[in-house]
Amino acid sequence: MEIADYIIVGSGCTGAMAAQTLSEAGVNVLLIDGGIDNNNNSIIDPTKNFSELRRTDENQHSYLLGEQFESLPAEGLGTGAQLTPARHYLIKNVAQHLPIKASQFSPMESLALGGLGGGWGLGCCVFSDNELLLAGLSPEKMKPAYQLISDRIGISAAHDDARKFTAAAIQNTQSPNPLDPTSAVLANKYARKKKSLNEKGFYLGRPALALLTEGKNDRKPNVQRDMDFYDDFDKAAYRPKNTIDDLKKKLNFQYKGGWIVSHFTEDEISVKVHAYKIDGGEKNIFQCRKLILTAGALGTARIVLRSTQGGNEKKLPIICNPYTYIPCIVPSRLGKKMPEANNGFAQLSLFYDADETQSNIAMASIYTYRSLMLFRLLRETPLNFRDSRILMQYVLPSLIIAGIHHPEKINTNNYLKLEQDNNSPTGDALRVHYENTATIKQRNTCENKYINALRKLGAYALKKVHPTIGGSIHYAGPLCFNTNEQPFTLAMSGRLNGTKNVFVADGSGFKFLPAKGITLSLMANAHVVAKNALQ
Repeated sequence: MEIADYIIVGSGCTGAMAAQTLSEAGVNVLLIDGGIDNNNNSIIDPTKNFSELRRTDENQHSYLLGEQFESLPAEGLGTGAQLTPARHYLIKNVAQHLPIKASQFSPMESLALGGLGGGWGLGCCVFSDNELLLAGLSPEKMKPAYQLISDRIGISAAHDDARKFTAAAIQNTQSPNPLDPTSAVLANKYARKKKSLNEKGFYLGRPALALLTEGKNDRKPNVQRDMDFYDDFDKAAYRPKNTIDDLKKKLNFQYKGGWIVSHFTEDEISVKVHAYKIDGGEKNIFQCRKLILTAGALGTARIVLRSTQGGNEKKLPIICNPYTYIPCIVPSRLGKKMPEANNGFAQLSLFYDADETQSNIAMASIYTYRSLMLFRLLRETPLNFRDSRILMQYVLPSLIIAGIHHPEKINTNNYLKLEQDNNSPTGDALRVHYENTATIKQRNTCENKYINALRKLGAYALKKVHPTIGGSIHYAGPLCFNTNEQPFTLAMSGRLNGTKNVFVADGSGFKFLPAKGITLSLMANAHVVAKNALQ
């Protein structure tokens, strides 16, 4: 049996970055992945923007609603309801192969090529030194890794009051796209009221996004078609699939799609990786000198629990950022014309740093409301569809959504464990118990302060919406960093304690989840772990 130098499990943002680091070092890399790709054959005219397509395309239902109207959930709006038809492949076959048992926790996982990175909102945030230390990460190693990842993926960011929370000291960022008119109202009011808002701990600015506004290699700049969650034709938005496709051209990289890794075994010679085919269930064993797991916090936890003595009874910790979104109206924009040029990513970021230490920050991402989720608002109005539609057309230019993420730390009441499930291909399911009642009062206080700050910026809250726990899609912590050789933890290098040649390069080791977008830090850490695995 052929033995690879390195096997990576998972092709999401962390798997892609770890694979690139290893490939550039000249070692042989085999990446094993679910590999489900987008087989949506709907043709979207890349020369037209959202408004033009809505006016002229007779087949627009196929990509806006789906051929089977899959973007109109019959029941509640749980995790994943925001996915457009073009992104539904991200969660295909997940319920069958990655079953979850939980009463209050509804996560999103993926078996797709590129993982959940295929639907990433592109927000990039550098963790402060305090946040890195709380998470168990080394500022000394992470800072150069942030720059390297930025150079790989391309980041656009402004030099404004949000910069210290987003791109920080990252060099060579591109300029952001222009603000849309509704967001510009908030930015202009912030400029006038900046002093009083800063005194209360609030800082507003442009988000840092993995979105090109200038060309980079074979990727073109974003032209603001507002179709960002329907197609990726210009590759302006970074997707891990971009990296995987580039690596497939390398002689030292091999990609095996269509496989799910169940567990591993290790001996003195190699690590054996046990996997089965998604289609048909055929089993196989792959061998490597070193194994790097990047299956996401939940996926990696499954693999480690199945592979470690005592795993069937072990409870592991889990962290997930609490998330609330607040629809707001900007009255000065009621009835105004919507801009033709726009994009679906965050327009502004509003940070709340109460103690000015950058250790317990809350973050609100501010979006305008057009190409996504309008049907949700229609459902909320107490009018018939016809009248609701007329009302929404008038209100739509004034709508923003403020999505607030809160920081989260380990809580011993929250855990995950394997349970027997004879209907699962692996014979088990992941039981997740999660409650965040202990911090509800603190979060409500923070959110009320956000509502007051938004009002000062000219945006008036309509309501607070609390999605199901897990809706933030930020998960970490099952295998916390630990300086002892304690089972079910990670050494500071990312090596799985109790093993010699198994490393974990996703968020499984993080002991704290800052409110800031986690993806850039996950990718930077994956690079650091891959370098450690090379030693």
